[in-house]
Formats: sequence, C-alpha cells, structure tokens
Amino acid sequence: MCGIAGQVSFSENLLSLKADFLNMSQKLKNRGPDQHGEFFSNEAVLVHRRLSVIDIENGRQPMEYELENEKYIIAYNGELYNTDEIRAELSARGVQFFGHSDTEVVLKAFAHFGEYAVNKFNGIFAFAIWQKNKKELFFARDRMGVKPLFFSEQNGSFIFASEIKALLEHRDVDAVMDINSLSEIMLIGPGRTPGYGVFKGIAEIRPAHCGTFSQNGLKIRPYWQLISREHTDNFEQTAEKVRFLVTDSIKRQLVSDVPVCTFLSGGLDSSLITSVANSVFKSRGEKLKTFSVDYVDNAKYFKKSKFQPNSDPHFIGVMSEYLDCEHHWVVIDTPELVDALYSAVDARDLPGMADVDSSMLLLCKAIKEYGTVALSGECADEIFGGYPWYRDKEIRETDGFPWAQSTAYRYSFLKDEFASQINAEDYVYSRYKKTVDYTDKCFIKDEIDIRMAEMLHLNLDWFMQTLLDRKDRMSMYSSLEVRVPFCDYRIVEYLYSVPWEYKDYQNYEKGLLRYAMRGLLPDEVLWRKKSPYPKTHNPNYLKAVSDILTQIINESSSPILNFVKKEKLQELLKADNPQPWYGQLMTTPQTIAYFIQFNYWLQKFNVRFE
Repeated sequence: MCGIAGQVSFSENLLSLKADFLNMSQKLKNRGPDQHGEFFSNEAVLVHRRLSVIDIENGRQPMEYELENEKYIIAYNGELYNTDEIRAELSARGVQFFGHSDTEVVLKAFAHFGEYAVNKFNGIFAFAIWQKNKKELFFARDRMGVKPLFFSEQNGSFIFASEIKALLEHRDVDAVMDINSLSEIMLIGPGRTPGYGVFKGIAEIRPAHCGTFSQNGLKIRPYWQLISREHTDNFEQTAEKVRFLVTDSIKRQLVSDVPVCTFLSGGLDSSLITSVANSVFKSRGEKLKTFSVDYVDNAKYFKKSKFQPNSDPHFIGVMSEYLDCEHHWVVIDTPELVDALYSAVDARDLPGMADVDSSMLLLCKAIKEYGTVALSGECADEIFGGYPWYRDKEIRETDGFPWAQSTAYRYSFLKDEFASQINAEDYVYSRYKKTVDYTDKCFIKDEIDIRMAEMLHLNLDWFMQTLLDRKDRMSMYSSLEVRVPFCDYRIVEYLYSVPWEYKDYQNYEKGLLRYAMRGLLPDEVLWRKKSPYPKTHNPNYLKAVSDILTQIINESSSPILNFVKKEKLQELLKADNPQPWYGQLMTTPQTIAYFIQFNYWLQKFNVRFE
C-alpha cells in the first residue's frame, strides 16, 4: 500500500514549489517507506510513496504510459483483487505488459477504457492520473472508501494527498477550523460528515466517486451506488451465494509477494477470514501467522455487559487450537495505551476513537514485525446486521444515528459563544435525514426491510467509515497494509436486497453468515454471541486519563478551554455513568480520552479558529 499527493494548477509554475512537495512526500513516508518517486512539470505534480507488496521490481511510481499521442502518468494507492481478469481483457486487445503489478493494469485500463475503467475495478484504491496533452487530472476512490484521498482547492488549483498532514505541508493550505469544524468534532466526532475533512478548506473524495480537474474546473461524480433489486433466491440459495462471495473475496485478498497474516479476535468475522486463509496456507505447505490483542489485568477486571457478554481469550484459544496456526498475543499495558493516544492523533490527523484507536495502532506496530499485509474483519457487522442497533427495536425505529444518540449531551460541553452559533439537533439530524432519503428502496416492500436498507446505508456511509479511517491510519502508521475482505462490493451489492428475515436467521446476529459458513469454524465460535472490539477494563486506565484531563483543565493556556466548558469537563471526571459518546465502546474513559486528543490536536497543528 502507498501514499500519494500532488497538485494541478494552470496559474502558477509548480516547479517553483518543489520543496513543498518533497515535504508532503516526507509526511507520507510511513505509508510508503520502501520507495519514493515524483513527477514534476509546470502544471502538474504527482508524488508517490511506496510500500512494496506486488511486483516489487516493476511497480515503481509514478508510472507512465503512452497511447495514441497521449501520455498518462499515475500515482496509485491500493490493491486490485481482479487484476488477472482485467489484464486478460487488455491482453486480448493486444496490450502488452512489462510486469505484473496492479498499478500497470489500472494505468493501461484507464488509457484504453477511459473513465469507465473504474467500474471494472474490484479492490481498495485511491489514485490520480495526469493526462499530459489533454491537461486533465482524473482521480477516483474505491467503492467502500477503504483508501483515503483528501483535497483542497486553492487559488484555482487542485491539491490532493492520502492524508491531511501532507496537505498541510503545502504553503497554500493552513490548519484552520471554523464553526462547522467545531460542530464536527463536538457533535459528529470521531465520525465525519461524508466528504468533509474537518479543517476549513479541506475535503475528501467520497467513496465510489471519481472526478476530473482541468481548465474547466473541478467535476466530481459518483460512479457506483447501492441499488435495490428484487431478491429471488430462496434462503438456501442465498446462503450458498454468500458462502461463495465471502470465500472468494478472502482468497483473492491473499495474493501478495510479501508475508500475509490475519487478525484473530475469536469473534465470527476474523475467525472466518482466518479459517479460509489457513486452508490456503496449508495447501501451500505454509503456516499462517495470527494476531490478537489483550490488556494487562483485563481478565481480572472484566465485567459482563449487554454489549460485551464474554471476553475473547477463550475463543481465541479455541480457534488457535482448531487451526494449528502460529498465534501471537500482543498484550498492552496501561501506560503505553495512554501514551499512544497522542500517536493515534498523529496517525489520524484528527481526534479519534481514543484507546480504541491507540490499541489498534500498537497492535499493528507489533504485527509489522512479522508481516507486511494483514486481513481484518471490518464491514461484516454493517452488511449482515450484527450491531445492537439493528436488533433493538426501539433504537432501530428512532430517528437519528443509532450509535450516537447523544447530541444534547455533546452540545452541553460547548462554551456559550459557540453554542449560540450552532443548532445542534438540526446539524446532526439533517445529515442523518440526507442519508436516509438517498437510500434506494424501489424494490423493497416490507416495512422492516425498508428500515434495514436505511440502516445499512447509514452504517456504510458513517459508522463504517470511522472504522475504516481507524484501520487505515493506525495500520499505515507502521507501514502495515490491512485488507478487509467483507468490504468487497460484490458482497455488499448482493446483501443490500436480501430480506432481514434471512439475515436474522434464528434470531442470531449475522445469522445468515453463520449458517452460510458452517463447517469452517467450531460451533462454539460459529454461534458465539457477538462481542465488540476488545478494550481495556483496567481501572488504572480511567485514573490515568482522568489525571491527564485534570492537568489540562488546570492549565489555563490549554487550547481546548477556548471551546469547551471547564465545569463540564470537571463533571465528566466525576460522572459514574454518563451517556456514551459514540457507539458502545466509547463510554466514560474513552470520552475523557477524546477530549485529551482534541486538546492535543489543537496544540499539534497549532489550529486557529476563524
């Protein structure tokens, strides 16, 4: 996986900004430590940092290709999982290839098929292609939004980068927040409104969107969207199709010229991925490496809850013995978990999911010592209906984001001078309503299936994007490429129109997936009640973050005090059971840590308000 950046301008000579682009490249070094390359011209610059995974010798970028008096130059971040099919189609047209990288396939597919090429791609990607003679930049992002692409329009030019930190190295892009930025952080965060970069003047290409920048300006359009279809398969046929799609996606994503491993939480999703991957490894006479995270003294302090009925280690042990893989535990102590809160902001460029982020960052750092590519289970809960809010009738039927019904609570932290400028309920509800109204329901008849289509859209566009941001930034911080087989758009397209009655097989979370994948896991794991990503239960963590926030409150120069009421932060420190901030994982300790991250973010980027 890689990092990309660049600019197109028709009003200034970009060669004079070479130092800015080299600084942007340096900020993306973690995403691509193996190689770097640059394309410089008066009107266009493309920067690339490479993490070598496929065709290490012949995949260098920016890559160039000439066809019919046009020169195409690409900077590409991602992985195609149908490379062989597209290469075969191009070869049948007489196109020749000098290597086996997917970068070359993407570049030549665009040259021969034009913008339609992006509809052929099955993968995770963000890329930009400069057409030298046409003087036009084409860019695109994968359907599910696994790989990032941020941009800023400044002085009639288009500046882009894989991460915000790289954009901020450009002299025309400043670390500024406005009232909308504050609304995002306080009312939406750690999520983000789709396409919004939080910093003023910074936006993000949305998933499944592509566009062009030329002398005619910036044009962005969707190239894919979820469309409801009549579902004619019966339950057994549906389960068979699901088994094929999931298994095929996992196997496709094992292709690599460098070591591959898997996350293993002991839950359904990562266990399925690991089981399929393990069978492929065994057929090759290889042993799969698997990784799990735990926390010092977690077993001692773990308490069952509605959302976390049991802890993971027992089930991880069951899976490890069942598969006979090479398993590794990454056990995190409270001090390093707290310290990593700051590194997590460095990675995400924004306040995030507190220790849910920092633990992932530390886990990925440990995995990188053994491999360069890892497979993870994100997206299964979104499309198969695994989250509690799919199954809680009261929450499901309540207007608003089901994972963050805390707008009034969040709003109460804002200082009066900012609160008076924000209509909190309208800010949040209008975004919810826009997503719901956009949901296609033409072929969906039953009332519950209509609501579930809306829920799926809400989860894909909002909650899942937060998790994908987390996984991409925390992993790439240690130059680890993480692939997400359940994000294969073919699975999402098919599941979108599958009736809830099928997905809710025997009233199990993700019942359809469990039924479809029988035989791949021990029944104890296959039918295990869902448990979320493991977080620390050690009371030392709450004490540690409380002490830090107390120091921040007592320091009058702390920038967060310009925006947040001091007395509300003090109340938070004393609260026994305040409303969750975001989802079931961000309760009191994580809310405290979120404000620590907010304060650090303001300091790190020296953010000014205007």
